[in-house]
Amino acid sequence: MELTLTSDTTSLIYWLTWKFLLCMIWVFTPIIIASYLIWKYEGFKNIKTYEEVTQQERAWYLYDYEAWMPSIKGIHPIWLLAFRIISFCLLLAAAVADVATHGTDLFFYYTQWTLTLVTFYFAFGSLLSAYGCFRQHKTCDLGPDQEYYLPLTNENNTPSQQAKNHFLLTAAFWGYVFQIVFQMTAGAVMLTDSVYWTVIAPFLTIVGYEMGFLTVVVHSLNLVLLLVDTTLNRLCFPWFRISYFLLFTAFYVLFEWILHAFVATWWPYPFLDLSVKYAPLWYLIVALWHLPCYSFFLLVVKLKYYILARCFPQSYQSLR
Repeated sequence: MELTLTSDTTSLIYWLTWKFLLCMIWVFTPIIIASYLIWKYEGFKNIKTYEEVTQQERAWYLYDYEAWMPSIKGIHPIWLLAFRIISFCLLLAAAVADVATHGTDLFFYYTQWTLTLVTFYFAFGSLLSAYGCFRQHKTCDLGPDQEYYLPLTNENNTPSQQAKNHFLLTAAFWGYVFQIVFQMTAGAVMLTDSVYWTVIAPFLTIVGYEMGFLTVVVHSLNLVLLLVDTTLNRLCFPWFRISYFLLFTAFYVLFEWILHAFVATWWPYPFLDLSVKYAPLWYLIVALWHLPCYSFFLLVVKLKYYILARCFPQSYQSLR
């Protein structure tokens, strides 16, 4: 797949260098920033219990609706469901074929982590879309204005109404988790494909490496399918959710460090090798590259809703 590099990384001398110290700074600084953003915007102080949900906070329940409804009212949710199922099958087939061809060592690559994540995204999305289609059928096509803005905190609610509210709260939670997975997946896919096609692929071409069909597929199909899903869905894309994307990449780097600290094995990417002359620079570049990768999808989402608002003003599903 990608070029690998072997090195005896278990010796203490390998780690006790100024280059490793700088690389640690480049890795742990985003972790600290991401943790702060999550604490500030999604910490426990921002989580409300069932009894604490107020009239203004009922919009939180729209997380459920946004997980399975298309961005245009005229498009039935079943089309989004069909696309997500097809995308899941294509990605799963590509992942299985890639592992069958190259072996389980592929999971040392960030590419395979990303492919697994985006496959999970479409599997998760398919389940939520199937649930949404079923519920829309049962509720006679009720929208959020009719179904979600219910007296959620009324003490005189009947047991059946309270059970329904609890069900909606649970569905909203999973819709909330799905949005986080979407934003983390978008950044990881963009990082994977952009680094591969702008850095790794040109280098492999220079050294005479012949790229196979599966290599091209796993570094392009994920982005194409995710862009189409982004066009169809009505998920939000807040900027602070870059924190989950940063943590995903940081966890991968820490995994590689821990692995090489105990096992003398190869580096899946040459620029991860701490013995490389410009290793700190490479780590810094990749860390900073997260910003344009996430911003790209942020702009795509904003552009989508701008175009929809102008071209389909009557059927446009606006953001909260």
